[in-house]
Amino acid sequence: MLFLDRGPSPEEPRSREVRRPTVPRGSALRRRLRLLPVLPSVLLLALFLLAPVAWSFYASFTDVALSGKAAREPSWIGLDNYGRMINEEGFPLALWLTVVFVGASAIIGQNLLGLALALLMQRGNRALSRVVGTAVVAAWVLPEIVAAFAAYAYFSRDGTLNQILGTAGLEGADWLYSYPMAAVVLANIWRGTAFSMLVYRAALAEVPADIMEAALMDGAGGLQRLFFITLPMIRNSIASNLMLITLQTLAVFTLIWVMTAGGPAGASSTLPVLAYQEAFKFGDIGYGTAIASVLILVGMVFGIVYVRLLREAKR
Repeated sequence: MLFLDRGPSPEEPRSREVRRPTVPRGSALRRRLRLLPVLPSVLLLALFLLAPVAWSFYASFTDVALSGKAAREPSWIGLDNYGRMINEEGFPLALWLTVVFVGASAIIGQNLLGLALALLMQRGNRALSRVVGTAVVAAWVLPEIVAAFAAYAYFSRDGTLNQILGTAGLEGADWLYSYPMAAVVLANIWRGTAFSMLVYRAALAEVPADIMEAALMDGAGGLQRLFFITLPMIRNSIASNLMLITLQTLAVFTLIWVMTAGGPAGASSTLPVLAYQEAFKFGDIGYGTAIASVLILVGMVFGIVYVRLLREAKR
């Protein structure tokens, strides 16, 4: 007889299927496997970034120097370097000049000028936008040392600025001696504005055109559309740009060193310049790294503030 297997009848119990054990998606093993591709990057950051920072903090508590007995056998001196910073006039002045340099050239200068250029390029014709964009980006793509020498040649006593003023019948000045901070602030604005401009151009391109058209039909003016529509919609880009340009400006050294070398009499000596002078010009590595450690802490404070601003902007 031929028997046909028609499967189990409704009355017969179905056999239990054997299931293979599966690893849960949120298991610890799966999470660890996902971290493997970024492990080389983490190791490189730890080797070339965290290790020098850790050594800098350690050296700031010692009297290590470039030469002499302290170079061979540095000793632990605790908080003496930090106490010296408080008592000497050079450090409070350098700290204040750093705040002025960052605030004037980055937070105010580069940020506002970059936004203004982005708005003008968005509303202007293509030819004008290309010319302005090329002129602004040209300063940004230059190596920092080349841009520093170009700024020095512009602001020096026999430089381009005084020649232009002389052609117009005006009397020039020794800008790098009489107004050193103003000169380095303007030079840093000239060099770094392109970054903010590019960030804001990308952000403005994401603003929906229909919202702007609706506001225009409702009678909103240009300033009203800017302050009540455009700026609130790009607030994440504003916070991100402020954080990046602030941290970049805190670390500016070559531009100031080539133009003024921190002078005259420390009138343009920011924290990076002062740390370099103490560590390599006077050979006091311990004191120089203590100043550098304070600079790192200042950058961390700015970073924390901007991260909180970003979190509030996303809400």
